[in-house]
Amino acid sequence: MNDCDRGKIRNREWASQIRDFSGLRFGKITPTDIDGFIDFHDKAFIFIETKHGAANLPYGQKLALQRLCDASQAAGKRSLVIVASHETSNDILVAELPVVLIRMDRKWRKPNTPQTVRSAIDGFLSWCDM
Repeated sequence: MNDCDRGKIRNREWASQIRDFSGLRFGKITPTDIDGFIDFHDKAFIFIETKHGAANLPYGQKLALQRLCDASQAAGKRSLVIVASHETSNDILVAELPVVLIRMDRKWRKPNTPQTVRSAIDGFLSWCDM
């Protein structure tokens, strides 16, 4: 694999398989997924979730991402959750998606100005001095 292919899906057929977690229910608790995770040398973590259109982050998924981000930060890692939206049924270019919600420093907030996933990550990394 050359550097141009890094980050792309290698096995499109496998990526389209539906994962059925119905056998992993524990009371009201079921698994959730995270669309993207970036580890910057064990110093900063970024968690990315994408939603179609105006779909909201379900309560359980939001709570799981919140706890994961806060626990990582409590362990000394700079941590960020990015929630972005898209309107396509084709391949999703995550870097270009608009950010609708961010979790950092134990707070959820909407961006003050429009930003893409890439610009939010770049801003976070410069804030982290990385």
